[in-house]
Amino acid sequence: MKLLRREGNPKYQGRPEDTMYGPGRLLIYGTQHILTMYGGVIAPPIIIGGAAHLKTSDVALLVTAGLFISGIATLLQTLGIGPVGSRLPIVQGVSFASVSTMVSIASKDGVRPVLGAIIVAGLVGVIASTYFAKIVRFFPAVVTGSIITVIGASLMPTAFSWCMGGDSTAKDFGSPTNIGFAGLTLLIIVLISRLFQGAISRLSILIGMVIGTIVAAATGHADFSGVKDAKIVALPQFLHFGSPTFQIGAIISMTIVILVIMTETTADILAIGEIVGTEVDDKRVAAGLRADMAATTVAPFFGSFPASAFAQNVGLVALTGIKSRFAVATGGGVLVVLGLLPVVGAIVAGIPSPVLGGAGIILFGSVTASGIRTLARVDYENGLNLVIISVTFGFGVIPIAMPTFWDKFPDWFGVIMGSGISAAAISAVALNLFFNEWKWGNKPGASVFAERDNRVEQFGDRLEDDIRRSERSSPTRAE
Repeated sequence: MKLLRREGNPKYQGRPEDTMYGPGRLLIYGTQHILTMYGGVIAPPIIIGGAAHLKTSDVALLVTAGLFISGIATLLQTLGIGPVGSRLPIVQGVSFASVSTMVSIASKDGVRPVLGAIIVAGLVGVIASTYFAKIVRFFPAVVTGSIITVIGASLMPTAFSWCMGGDSTAKDFGSPTNIGFAGLTLLIIVLISRLFQGAISRLSILIGMVIGTIVAAATGHADFSGVKDAKIVALPQFLHFGSPTFQIGAIISMTIVILVIMTETTADILAIGEIVGTEVDDKRVAAGLRADMAATTVAPFFGSFPASAFAQNVGLVALTGIKSRFAVATGGGVLVVLGLLPVVGAIVAGIPSPVLGGAGIILFGSVTASGIRTLARVDYENGLNLVIISVTFGFGVIPIAMPTFWDKFPDWFGVIMGSGISAAAISAVALNLFFNEWKWGNKPGASVFAERDNRVEQFGDRLEDDIRRSERSSPTRAE
């Protein structure tokens, strides 16, 4: 509780993220965050374990380790230790951005070179964090708004897949029943948000998921069979898979992935700063990246993988209005407990994918809405910012609309541009430098969009003048 008493320090007074609630509300709000991201945490270990041809018990250890490390990383990010941790309401979890690269390595050589590559790449990330954070000045509203909008759009396919059942090989994938459960969950969330106020409204996601799961279980569409086979307590095992091995090719690939993760985390930190309404400077971004990379570096020793900020929980903060980092820190504690108590994790894992999908639609949609709200502050007078937004959104949507677009390019290039979030970030920053930071040759109204807008405005002005002249020349109307 010593960390919580820092709230009395004047340094921590007046910031929205430092709001404190009672223990009961902290637990409820924190649990809501964990239920939202739980499926995303357990999916990468299961996928990678399968690629490495691990036995079921070893895959279970990967899942447990992922939960435990995600909890520790969340506590480090939200509460902070010295210059490590952004002290913002950010949930950390196993990164999806690294899955394809890790699968490629694990399918050939097993999990040990994956773990070795993560350790080296994580150390590179820790060193680079301070310098990487300097790019925060190149993230004005036109950049952050574009990236946040793409983050929400990039997450939507995941929500729709969950709505359909989550497993594309299953016979009932996309069945009306699965989509019906997703629709029911979404409807409950919408109704609670509209009909209730205060605490009940803020718990709409949790209530919707609980009711959706109960209905699914009552109709035989929820599977809790894993509970009986789960151990009550299982401590994380140090180097369970043996000593990590270090392969230069795997290290280079993973380092590229780490840069992608750092880009995404930077975008998420800036996004949560916008949503919470608190100041985020380069020092705070650097502190958040250090927490990200420190957790990533330690994770392989316990059999886990790179950590990153979870964008869906950014959406939850925007939707519920619960900005307290201590609520998220409580959720991190819940993750640690789940990592130590596999039986509890098995119960949470029983939440059907369609129920998660129903909640995901509104969560991920709220991220997009936050991006649009940020873009509303952009100056569109000369039209150049419209070009930045248009191109950024185009590059960001490529992996969604055409996932095979970059398949013929080198692997390192595909890793970077194959992530809509990193592609959007790179595009937005580069175009902002070209159009707004590089002043040479800039002329007012240089963009075709500006010229179009000027013509529209001139037409509108002429139309208003014609109307005024017509009114002046017409007889006075009887009142």
